[in-house]
Amino acid sequence: SDLFAVQGEGRGHLTQAITLQNLLIDSGYEICAVLVGTSSARKIPDFFYEQIKAPVTRFASPNFTTDATHKYIRVWPSILKTMYQLPLYFKNMRMVDRQIKTLKPDLVINFYDPLIGIFYQLFNPGVPLLCIAHQYVYRHPDFQFDKGVLFHERLYLRMFTRITSARSSKNLALSMYPLSDYSKEKLAVIPPLLRRDVFEQRIEDGNYILVYLLNAGYMKDIIAWHVLHPEVELHCFTDRKDIEGEWKYDDKLSFHQINDKKFLEMMAGCRAFASTAGFESVCEAMYFGKPILMVPVEYHVEQFSNSRDAARAGAGIYDSFFNLDRLLAYIDAHKSTD
Repeated sequence: SDLFAVQGEGRGHLTQAITLQNLLIDSGYEICAVLVGTSSARKIPDFFYEQIKAPVTRFASPNFTTDATHKYIRVWPSILKTMYQLPLYFKNMRMVDRQIKTLKPDLVINFYDPLIGIFYQLFNPGVPLLCIAHQYVYRHPDFQFDKGVLFHERLYLRMFTRITSARSSKNLALSMYPLSDYSKEKLAVIPPLLRRDVFEQRIEDGNYILVYLLNAGYMKDIIAWHVLHPEVELHCFTDRKDIEGEWKYDDKLSFHQINDKKFLEMMAGCRAFASTAGFESVCEAMYFGKPILMVPVEYHVEQFSNSRDAARAGAGIYDSFFNLDRLLAYIDAHKSTD
């Protein structure tokens, strides 16, 4: 049997875990437990509990702190918060140790949670560790960082990926385009883990723009743009805790709590897609052939890299804010390149 550990920020790692779970179960394997590392500011979406077929334990794991507007990452406060919560993290690592000793899994599969990497460095439980994430392509010698990513930021990204994969037997790097395996870093490059539901959607060109917001602070930006363009229909998904189901701002603007089935259906039927540059949602939109506007969360180097990498792969355009005017103007140009 296998034990999953998943970083719970956003929806990408969660949906990747569901996809791999289904593939493993179809092949006769068992998932004995799922550990989800997250923060108090985020809600684990209901779809994850509904689709994962093993007991789920949520635990506090090192994560980013955002500013008062819940939009931007604050680097130093994130580091200080991590240091302050070290006793809690050690307590959680002891919980992981108890889980492994009790369940005796044959393999631990980590979807980019840093606490698991630290745990393997300190406890070395003797169970093989397999790591899966898009971020492992950053350690590939042929991966090209955009010139906007500074040297110390590249160093930080590569260091963080090493923390998440300490003592791993193999690192599976999800990539939008082919790259060779790289044995020096134990890297095997594979395509994105798109779920079965993605391939079952009916693709249409609707009359609305779909928006995915990693940080709920961007809701104000969407509302401000909507006030100036009240004729454009917008549907926005966010994990803000106080939104239950759907909140209608008016007849043309709706905010939805993350619901994976509804999100996929609306992505397959949207006119265009705007997102805070998460890897998984961008890959899904690329499969559906949707024009994409990618807006990296400020100071979120991974999302900055994702947006530039995806633009080179032909996914769409990027900007520093939700400039939906640019997205509307880009739609015809994107269709002409299909």
